[in-house]
Amino acid sequence: MASSLFVNTVHVCFESVLAMDNTGMVAMFESLVSTGLKGFLGCPAVIHEAALLEFFENGSVRDGLVVSTVNGVTVEISEQLFAETFELPVEGLTDLSEIPKDLVFDARSIVSLSGEPVSISGKKKEMTIEFRLLCDILAETISVKAGSFDAITQEKFLMMAAITCGVRINWNRLLFNILKDMVTPGSRQAKGYAIKISLVRPRAQIRGKTYKHMRKLLKSG
Repeated sequence: MASSLFVNTVHVCFESVLAMDNTGMVAMFESLVSTGLKGFLGCPAVIHEAALLEFFENGSVRDGLVVSTVNGVTVEISEQLFAETFELPVEGLTDLSEIPKDLVFDARSIVSLSGEPVSISGKKKEMTIEFRLLCDILAETISVKAGSFDAITQEKFLMMAAITCGVRINWNRLLFNILKDMVTPGSRQAKGYAIKISLVRPRAQIRGKTYKHMRKLLKSG
């Protein structure tokens, strides 16, 4: 189980990729920065394997919060905490299907290797190399799929269209909903976000302990 959580973990070093001598690659990564995903994709690669496994084993969704226990400590991750930790956009579309169809059509040509509009249900080989890489990043880091699928898929293409055409997306809501699916029993959503959960979990615990400490101070006063 552990390997399935970590094998596809991707960390983007934006300082390095933005200094590449490749105009297409740099433009693609700059579009990721402008969407507000830099904090999520480029956060420090820290993974606490045992704690993460326990987090998923005990995880659930309660009142809109992702709740679990790790080492006997209750962890509550709110949508607001998630946004603050990774500096994610909290305004914009929450449904990818609402992306304007004309922009989706434009994106089909923008990412194309041949110049002809790519098929949304086509193969990655139809796209230029930088957009094949973007497709992998979205599959492994955003959607959290097992491996970099050769198929484009509608979900990945809509994300690519939003990023490429500068559509405002509430990435925090979208990503947090995926996290909630990860801890929902019976969900077919793959478990992932290894680095992200490892970073946000201590903040959630610290907040809880600080709150309890303040309660004690108030009672003693």
